[in-house]
Amino acid sequence: MEFMTLTEKVAYLKGLAEGMELDASVAQNKLILKVLEVLEDVAISIEDITDEQAAIVEEMEAISDDLAEVEEAIFEDDDCCCCDDDDDEDYDWDGEEIYDIECPSCGEEITIDGDILDQGGMTCPNCGEKLEFEVCEDDDCDCCE
Repeated sequence: MEFMTLTEKVAYLKGLAEGMELDASVAQNKLILKVLEVLEDVAISIEDITDEQAAIVEEMEAISDDLAEVEEAIFEDDDCCCCDDDDDEDYDWDGEEIYDIECPSCGEEITIDGDILDQGGMTCPNCGEKLEFEVCEDDDCDCCE
């Protein structure tokens, strides 16, 4: 036999039973015919579940693709292409720029916002070292090269 679906296999068995002309008044035959009916119901249910599961997988893949596009749009890297130092520009939920810097003395990572950066410096909360910041307003800067 070639590849057959579960419902096709049950239909084949029912056809064999009909071809054998089983007498439904005989107890064993009645049992076989009822088992075939139940098998048919189970096969149809399994086929329906398999179809629904395939549709769900397809929909989940589409949602995953859509989510990937949204993540890419939201989280795309907007950092200055010429800068590759410890100042990593990002944004908080209020849309305010935040920066992750590393203290050169103790190596502690510190997150600061634009207000602290504008002040030109701060004291490291971990080691107390005085940190100073330079702000470059020129988009065509080559300060980071």
